[in-house]
Amino acid sequence: MKVKLTAAAVLVAWTGVAHAQSSVTLYGILDAGLLYQSSSAATFSPKAPNTGKVFRFKDGGIYSSIWGIRGSEDIGAGYKVNFRLQGSFDSGTGKSGLTDTPGTTAVFNQFTTIGVSGPIGTFTAGRQIVPMIYAMAETDARSAQYFGSILTAWLGMNQAAGWPGTSTNAPIGALYDSNALVYQSPAFGGVSLGLEYAPGGVAGQWQGGTRESAVLKYANYGLNLAAVYYNGHDANPAPGAPLTGVDNNRFVYLGGMYTIEGFSVSASYANGRNPAHSNQVNLDMYSVGLRYRFSPAFTVASGLYYLKDKNHSSNKSTEIAIGAEYNVSKRTLAYAQVGHVNNQGGMNQTIVYGQPVAPGVGTTAVMLGLRHNF
Repeated sequence: MKVKLTAAAVLVAWTGVAHAQSSVTLYGILDAGLLYQSSSAATFSPKAPNTGKVFRFKDGGIYSSIWGIRGSEDIGAGYKVNFRLQGSFDSGTGKSGLTDTPGTTAVFNQFTTIGVSGPIGTFTAGRQIVPMIYAMAETDARSAQYFGSILTAWLGMNQAAGWPGTSTNAPIGALYDSNALVYQSPAFGGVSLGLEYAPGGVAGQWQGGTRESAVLKYANYGLNLAAVYYNGHDANPAPGAPLTGVDNNRFVYLGGMYTIEGFSVSASYANGRNPAHSNQVNLDMYSVGLRYRFSPAFTVASGLYYLKDKNHSSNKSTEIAIGAEYNVSKRTLAYAQVGHVNNQGGMNQTIVYGQPVAPGVGTTAVMLGLRHNF
């Protein structure tokens, strides 16, 4: 009897240890508010007319609303196996976020990854946010937010390059890549390296639909520096179009931000082009930004973003935005933002992600909202 009780106790103890080595977390964010914009458009079409002012409930004033599941298992020697499933949704309608396929949505449209992390770095495989987006956010005073930031300026480059906004498969760079293999190194003296490769899986075409990118970062003594190279084949293809491996998506970015005693200043330069047809798509992007943290709970951040079409001098756009954020509690953030964009020629840079602007039309936007983590 004593032997049986001892064996049972050992079994229970080992079960407890095994359970302690694994963890699964359900998490999410709700981010929404009221948006007023002085002009608008129904689509991102280069011929979309100005449909006038709009006042609406808008999801994603800082970033999108999301929900997800993540977990990890300790496999010893400092290594863990990790997984992550995460999707965005519109808190106003409940609709899931876009995928790479035009016109379709997916429950987990941002992350569906499995990987390993440890002393030599982190490896993840599956659909995920690409390394270049983190580098841009870390060198932008506006932190690549959904309202008036380096993110909306980069999206403006994509719109100028012909992105219709119906999928996440963009013609310049990428916010998400499917089938991606990403390695992130540890930081050595503040220097780290991120590498990405996404095979296209096209029969008979080694480069058909492939993506590759590299990100070199430095973060130390209040200084963040980033250099990005992204190259894609068959970017933003028409539905049903064959993937032939054409090299038509290249993005390079150099950015930096310095922070001292709560004050941050940022600046960047980027170029996006179609290497196969650079006479069709060749765009420059410049940015400067200022941010000041008045207290741990209160921050004000501003940025100016300028786009220039190197093939057509009449196509240019200037965007300026400023926002204030206040942490009402540990999990809840209140924010107020205002911005203006001056589009000229065929440019249709937006102030707010997901709210189109007619080409050549300037607009002013104001948004008040709340962001809650759970």
